[in-house]
Amino acid sequence: MKKMTMLITMLFMLSTAATLYAATLKCTVEKVEGNMITMDCGDKGATMAVGTKVKLKTQKAAAAAIEGC
Repeated sequence: MKKMTMLITMLFMLSTAATLYAATLKCTVEKVEGNMITMDCGDKGATMAVGTKVKLKTQKAAAAAIEGC
């Protein structure tokens, strides 16, 4: 039972460490050509290596306010 508890605890710690490793960069789209996107991430862009997988999340436009009587 102790070994099972230790194993579960270690797996939890490893999964938590992997999520904390992810970084957030704010970039600006410079150019779009077909399925190629060129982005400017400033100084932090130099820390990324070729082949790094990136997840993009676009900003949504604010919805117009609904005015009543």
